[in-house]
Amino acid sequence: MTSAKLSNEALQRIAGIDRTVHAPARLMILALLSVVESADFTFVMHQTGLTRGNLSSHMSKLEAAGYIEITREFVDKIPRTLLRLSGAGHTAIDEYRKNMKHVLDGLA
Repeated sequence: MTSAKLSNEALQRIAGIDRTVHAPARLMILALLSVVESADFTFVMHQTGLTRGNLSSHMSKLEAAGYIEITREFVDKIPRTLLRLSGAGHTAIDEYRKNMKHVLDGLA
């Protein structure tokens, strides 16, 4: 395979990358949730370094895309928000990883 063809294929993969996943803050959230069963809002906020408002905004986008599930509950009268990666979220992060690997391998 010629490098020009490989580069063209790698470039086409870039065009197909899911922009919802590719945003750095959302990628951090998805990566974190991909290695835990679920996580509460405060844990995710501290692990990612995002502010409350920023995390909330990105959570809304990921929930609208169907990539995360959000559960709100009360524990001893204190509200708690739990985040969990959905099946579609697992698929999205796996596809993103494969596409990025293919793109980066194509640059070599």
